[in-house]
Amino acid sequence: MRLILARHGETESNVRLALDTVPPGPPLTEEGFRQAERLGEDLAAEPVAAVYASRALRAQLTAAPVAARHELEVEVLDGIQEVFVGELEGASDLASLARFAEVYAQWQEGELDRAFPGGESGRQVVDRFLAVIDKLRTRHRSGTVVLVSHGAALRLVGGSLAENVTGSLANATHLPNTGRIVLTEDGVASSGWRCLEWTGHEITV
Repeated sequence: MRLILARHGETESNVRLALDTVPPGPPLTEEGFRQAERLGEDLAAEPVAAVYASRALRAQLTAAPVAARHELEVEVLDGIQEVFVGELEGASDLASLARFAEVYAQWQEGELDRAFPGGESGRQVVDRFLAVIDKLRTRHRSGTVVLVSHGAALRLVGGSLAENVTGSLANATHLPNTGRIVLTEDGVASSGWRCLEWTGHEITV
């Protein structure tokens, strides 16, 4: 089984650099819809067995062209939504963005019990997301599974799943709109997963 973790396409909140984490959230911009179509084209040759998306509208709209290419439906899942930032929700000022970056960097360094004021801890994000991944792994024994979610959650979970991705790499490497992390099952790794590609960069270790 291959697992492709894809970030959603562009939204107005992304353009404004606003922290937007509560579903259903805004739709895609015109550029976001173009990005979603290109994602569908990029994955057209993949043996896609299933396409999943979070409860955020932007994730579902991004997943739709991928599913259409393979004559599949988008299945919406709980547990794979974006990191909930609590009191920082909707903020776009520099101080709030710096606060987000500070807490998130600590998560990537292993301090998962830190939480945003009124929001989630890193451990809560990882636990809910990995519970979904475990179910999908049982459901799909082969083929490619595409899961469309959100940048902060995907970088945290991708680094948690793949032993060959360090927290420093996951924190430093931005996941652009419709950027993706490609994982494959690995019976040798204790986590059961190995990262093959991170935002277009092949991982060879």
